[in-house]
Amino acid sequence: MRSTILTWATGFLIGWASLAANAEKFPHLADTPAMGWNSWNTFDCNVDESMIREMADAMVESGLKAAGYEYINIDDCWHGERDAQGNIQVNKERFPSGMKALADYVHQRGLKLGIYSDAGNTTCAGYPGSRGYEYQDARTYAEWGIDYLKYDWCDTENINPIGAYTTMRDALKRAGRPILFSICEWGDNQPWSWAQDVGHSWRVSGDIYPCWDCELSWGSWSSWGVLKILDMRADERLRQYAGPGHWNDYDMLEVGNGMTEAQDRSHFTLWAMLNSPLIAGNDLRNMSDATRDILTNRDIIALNQDPLGVQAMKYLHQGELMIYVKPLEGGDWAFMFLNRGDTPLSYTHDWAHHFEVKDDQFGHHINFHDQQFTWRRLWRDGEGDTSKPLRLKLAAHDVAVLRLSPVR
Repeated sequence: MRSTILTWATGFLIGWASLAANAEKFPHLADTPAMGWNSWNTFDCNVDESMIREMADAMVESGLKAAGYEYINIDDCWHGERDAQGNIQVNKERFPSGMKALADYVHQRGLKLGIYSDAGNTTCAGYPGSRGYEYQDARTYAEWGIDYLKYDWCDTENINPIGAYTTMRDALKRAGRPILFSICEWGDNQPWSWAQDVGHSWRVSGDIYPCWDCELSWGSWSSWGVLKILDMRADERLRQYAGPGHWNDYDMLEVGNGMTEAQDRSHFTLWAMLNSPLIAGNDLRNMSDATRDILTNRDIIALNQDPLGVQAMKYLHQGELMIYVKPLEGGDWAFMFLNRGDTPLSYTHDWAHHFEVKDDQFGHHINFHDQQFTWRRLWRDGEGDTSKPLRLKLAAHDVAVLRLSPVR
């Protein structure tokens, strides 16, 4: 009897351990924030396999792949209906070759393919959602060769978000293919407080809109400009939750979608400093040189991809001037000076006066009285050190970024 009980107990523990091992997200898929492209901001529901193939080609040919971008993500509206067994199908008119063939095409170019679904009965555009089909859909995505899942939050009345997103996390893990899990819950239920072990990133706000400081109302919800999202969510409460493998997502980039060059430059810099995933949302096939130069600025990308993984903190907000600082690996720091206003701004930063920077949340500290740094500008030529004041002239809505390195 004792032997029987021991055998049963051992089997139970092995089974429990197996389930526990599956009850986690895939590790090391987002040790740094994801970089890629998504169809929604430019194409809305107008997606098809020809355009996605062309976008993959353009990511390689434009230099974005070389700069670190790797995901080609199809947003809403790729769906067909479910078959008699409940398996989700692609829209055969838009994707006649099927999703597996498209994934193969993307993979052959050294890129990864992402897809979209929803925790509710239907997606935001009214296509079949994954509610009740999580394990079946995850298995299908794995069979297709999908590498990234954006999981939305429409049509989710009376659903518990922690339960819904945890279910899909477990389904993806059970399916066996490493798939980055991007939670798109809009920040309604404070996912930063519970999603660290569920997803690789989580949206912190509603949808972005290509404007500097505006709100576009859709009745029951709104889309937000760059500054609106910054003011809404880029605060000290959220940065403590972000780090390697789990990031605050400030939504997809609108660089190249109608804002001014200065606004695009500031938008890209802010998202990089905040460690948001850098997911481009423009048409990669016909970018201007200015848009390409912004999206491929490797010095700015390096701030976002820094292995230390510490999100920038607000250091000073004085009128229209904002200063964000970001600790970097090896003792370096990034300083971002942003002119929020509509007119040019002149500013002198006296390192001897603003001599102390303390990041209490992550334990980083500077005292410019005790240590000197050299600096290099990242958007234009320029270098110097902290032994003398920094003088800046910032155009409206523009930004200056310095990378500081300690003098050893």
